[in-house]
Amino acid sequence: MNDKKTSPFLIILAFIAIYIIWGSTYLFNKIAVTEIPALYLAAVRFSIAGILIIGSAKLLKMPLKISKKQFLNSIIAGFLFLVYGNGIFVWALNYLDSGFAALLASTQPLAVLILMRIIDQKKIKLKSIIGIVLGLIGMYLLVAQKDITANTNSLLGIFMILTCVFSWSYGSIFVSKADLPKNFFVATGYQMLTASVILTFGSLLFGETWVSPLKWSLNAQWSVLFLIIFGGIVAFTAFNYLLKSVSTEKVASSAYVNPVIALILGWLVLDESISGQSILAAVILLTGVYFIASRKEKRSIKSKV
Repeated sequence: MNDKKTSPFLIILAFIAIYIIWGSTYLFNKIAVTEIPALYLAAVRFSIAGILIIGSAKLLKMPLKISKKQFLNSIIAGFLFLVYGNGIFVWALNYLDSGFAALLASTQPLAVLILMRIIDQKKIKLKSIIGIVLGLIGMYLLVAQKDITANTNSLLGIFMILTCVFSWSYGSIFVSKADLPKNFFVATGYQMLTASVILTFGSLLFGETWVSPLKWSLNAQWSVLFLIIFGGIVAFTAFNYLLKSVSTEKVASSAYVNPVIALILGWLVLDESISGQSILAAVILLTGVYFIASRKEKRSIKSKV
């Protein structure tokens, strides 16, 4: 925790940002992807956000110099987080409800723990083992519902989102060790810009149809604007501020608050159904995530933008 004085008001606003804004990105991605191809959507979102971030950094006279190694690591991080972790995740929303997808994404702390065990041979503590067991039980209850197992597209969407979770999780571990620009704002800008280039080529390679943003529906335009300004820049800035101002365990609480927000918004706005089994699975799964995220750990987990 930072020793400098922090503003309680700013801390409250920052928590509202990572809880409400990040929790609502699932809804806005779902609205946008029903009209805009996923990779094209991500390319537009991250190219504009990246330009705004680097432009703001230049105006604020932040150092923009980057070495070849840092640039290469930015490409790798951008791919893990934004190309695969976000682009494919949004594509999978074509086959799943936004709230359901958010619950799957909440397993990220569990995935990080498993990868840290494999990569760093890090011993798993009892509290984390309890969290893993609860997480697996909740995951089973969530995906074992008849209306899901009977739908091939739903199963494909679930599988792809889980691979995205592991991409994000490995990216979190990679970034914690990689040589990247010291200023997080600048580092994020480079990741977004490099990712947008890869996403653009990916969109062209898969033959996605490009339509001018001016021809998108008003709902799609507002959704993308929200994702660029609030989902990326504002929420990520709030996330970084909190990491410097409060304990990492408190910041990690977003991992089990975001899915609840996503479920409520999906139900209210998109009329997504929530079964009793889904509610039970959510309670068990998020309890497991709590056990994992609240463990005493110095390593911070980078969250989705």
